[in-house]
Amino acid sequence: MDNNQTTVTDFILLGFLVSPKMHLVLFGLFFLLYTFTLLGNGVILMLICLDSLLHTPMYFFLSQLAIVDISYASTTVPQILTNLLNPAKPISFAGCITQTNFFLIFAHTECLLLVMMSYDRYVAICHPLRYTLIMRWGVCIALAIISWACGSFLALVHVILILRLPFCGPREINHFFCELLSVLKLACADLWLNKMVIFIACVLIVVGPFCLVLISYTHILGAILKIQSGEGRKKAFSTCSSHLCVVGLFFGSAIITYMAPNSRNSGEQQKILFLFYSFFNPALNPLIYSLRNAEIKGGLRRLKAKQHSHHQGADI
Repeated sequence: MDNNQTTVTDFILLGFLVSPKMHLVLFGLFFLLYTFTLLGNGVILMLICLDSLLHTPMYFFLSQLAIVDISYASTTVPQILTNLLNPAKPISFAGCITQTNFFLIFAHTECLLLVMMSYDRYVAICHPLRYTLIMRWGVCIALAIISWACGSFLALVHVILILRLPFCGPREINHFFCELLSVLKLACADLWLNKMVIFIACVLIVVGPFCLVLISYTHILGAILKIQSGEGRKKAFSTCSSHLCVVGLFFGSAIITYMAPNSRNSGEQQKILFLFYSFFNPALNPLIYSLRNAEIKGGLRRLKAKQHSHHQGADI
């Protein structure tokens, strides 16, 4: 790469093209969603750590998802809130690439974790007698490590391919954070290799996992329909419906963003879709799991009971 060409040392994130008053409204809304994301996922993590009845493979993967959601939001939301208060404040080139890297790590990892969670539900419902044998702790930890390692490796590949490109102007990124496609639009070079790798990554990390999830749930649905009692069917489906909601939101927005053909308003549409990643998905995940999951509710009740008995003991 010719170093004389690379004259851009920082970028301006254009963010949301709305009035200053609307910036304050968005700041308040996004701050509340971010707070809810941290609290909701934090409570789920705490419950899973403190309640021994939740020390199962399903909740181990749920704890990993909560970590990813907290990390996801923390990668993009502070920058968004800063830009809403001070729209002209630039972000350094190194800071921008770092943000892109971490966002991609958590995005890829979440795709793979959702597959692991669907596999866990498949084994639990379709092979219940062999569940403890198949989903041993060593297997669960290995699957989580593979998810994080693959997510980090693919993100590194994207970042290396960005760093080989010259950026000689303009500096304005039409987004509220340093999203991969928006950053690439500013490069002064042919992007065929970057676009090819993005396409391959989408197939491997989005389409492939989504198909695996669909296959798992096809088998799960078949197994549920064979259950004789209505109560048994309801219980089996309730353990999977929350995961299906999360999968639909996450993969749906990912496929539309990276695999749908570009349109005239694709820039503004992308911003709206990425709000799902930055705000709505991380905030909705704990809400979906806590509302649809009796064991999470039970864990919360047990924790409250422990605290109550502890306070009574202290008073005596």
